[in-house]
Amino acid sequence: MAHKTFISYKYDEAQRLRDDIIEALDDDATYYKGETSDSPDLTDTSTENIKKNLRDMMYDTSVTIVIISPNMKNSKWIDWEIEYCLKDNTRKGRTSHTNGVVGVIMKYNSGYSWFKSTHINDDGCSSTTYEESKVYDIINNNRFNQNPKKYSCDVCKTVNALTGSYIAYVDEETFLSNPTKYINNAYDKSENDAEGYDLTKKR
Repeated sequence: MAHKTFISYKYDEAQRLRDDIIEALDDDATYYKGETSDSPDLTDTSTENIKKNLRDMMYDTSVTIVIISPNMKNSKWIDWEIEYCLKDNTRKGRTSHTNGVVGVIMKYNSGYSWFKSTHINDDGCSSTTYEESKVYDIINNNRFNQNPKKYSCDVCKTVNALTGSYIAYVDEETFLSNPTKYINNAYDKSENDAEGYDLTKKR
């Protein structure tokens, strides 16, 4: 089943990947509710008008795709968009529920080392660490927040990359090869008000 999606990204840095994601969605792109190259230019309009347009796009979506790019923290909107999508919002007596969220790591300088590094632990398991300073607190605070935790390995306490965090990270190429898989994973975690995760909904 396709889900209504919104893509949160830094416009001048990740527009190419935004377009690639929409293309990869194929027929499911009809469920995409965010801006496109045909959207009106709101650059010179007021902050409140921009927020209104963004709220209109995000309100009835169920999954938010956040593009993790090197300078995303310079965006004025990404953390606000994530906060909005994680909260319950009511309009005309109808309440939208917490979105599922997936972070897509943008390929930069031919790879992903700008943001992540993978190592082999003493017990032979591999684990990945991320440059937390590159992303907003509202993302970091929704990482490794499964409750109760379900370890993939009881020895090194590693968790499943897709279910161990409410906001899972997926490399650009991996996501583009099968976007439905990762959108469904994010949506499934949002069911029942994200039961099973300690959510942080404020920036």
